[in-house]
Amino acid sequence: MFWLALGVTVGVLVMRRLSSAAATLTPRGLGGSLQGLAESVRDFADEVRDSMSERESELLEGAGIDGKLGARPEDFR
Repeated sequence: MFWLALGVTVGVLVMRRLSSAAATLTPRGLGGSLQGLAESVRDFADEVRDSMSERESELLEGAGIDGKLGARPEDFR
């Protein structure tokens, strides 16, 4: 009786796992995965842009450049 119950339990767990895996391969499941991937890529790009802007400000400050047009020669001394 124990082995029968164990076999039924394992069978149910395997079927549930297979059903959830099959659900992710449906068009709706793939769409959700792609949407999550697109959001992750968008967040990554936003962080890269923010870091680039921050680093550019650090470099301009370190070089003594204010980034404005019409700099005078005495500004570079």
